[in-house]
Amino acid sequence: MFNSFSLLSRNSRRRIVYPLVSFVLVFSLVVGIPQVTQARSLLDIIFQGIQIVQLSNISDRQEAAIGKQINEQLVNNQFDLYNNSQITRYINDIGQRLAKQSQRPNITYNFQIVDDPNINAAATMGGYIYVNRGLIAAADNEAQLASVIAHEIGHIAARHSIQQMRQTAIARGLAVAAGVDRNTLVNLGVELAFKLPNSRKDELEADKLGLETLQKSGYAPSAMVEFMKKLLNSGRSAPTILSSHPATSDRITALNQAIDPAIANVGDGLNNNAYKTKIRPVL
Repeated sequence: MFNSFSLLSRNSRRRIVYPLVSFVLVFSLVVGIPQVTQARSLLDIIFQGIQIVQLSNISDRQEAAIGKQINEQLVNNQFDLYNNSQITRYINDIGQRLAKQSQRPNITYNFQIVDDPNINAAATMGGYIYVNRGLIAAADNEAQLASVIAHEIGHIAARHSIQQMRQTAIARGLAVAAGVDRNTLVNLGVELAFKLPNSRKDELEADKLGLETLQKSGYAPSAMVEFMKKLLNSGRSAPTILSSHPATSDRITALNQAIDPAIANVGDGLNNNAYKTKIRPVL
């Protein structure tokens, strides 16, 4: 009888003590995170603490969820989308064709057109890729456009945005041992999507992965080099997509070394007239 009562008492204490310990750990973790926004209620802080994300082993599902939040902050706040169903469908078809042959074909990719005349493209975590209508107009053919999209897919395949966000969070003192607060990650993702350049190493890796994806998708690999050369030799000030990306000449050299001259122009997407017809609304 006494032993049974003692066991019951110990179980009761565990039911009280364990949740209390968990609460204290969560609260202590959150209090240690630098707060850059206005004071929140206790419940908000606790909820935020539960959403600490460890970027070193983030899952595809977590990445997609954070990428969706970043996208929601970008669209209609940082820029407007170009709403033309014909062009949107065309870009999505190219993007999905490439995504199937990429190094991460199992995540959901979202391709969107930014209503901006500047020549630029970007990618953020979770499969979100943005292409300016100015870049679509600047390309000579579908293979050149596909080469840019393949490059951005390469960034996602290598998880470059996740690495960049982690490095930035650590440099700014926003990360703790457990990881980074999810709201902080979303804010960083919005900031990094278009504003900060990738490293030379990341650009070369995205080019390598993008070239592989481009070739596997059946496009002529020479298009990636030709588009870079076209922009560099245009006589205008450097387009955003090149000025924000370091060492363009090194990238062109590396691509030329990777492409077999015998098959450089073998593949789809080199018909300039057919391409101009398809993208007429943006011209």
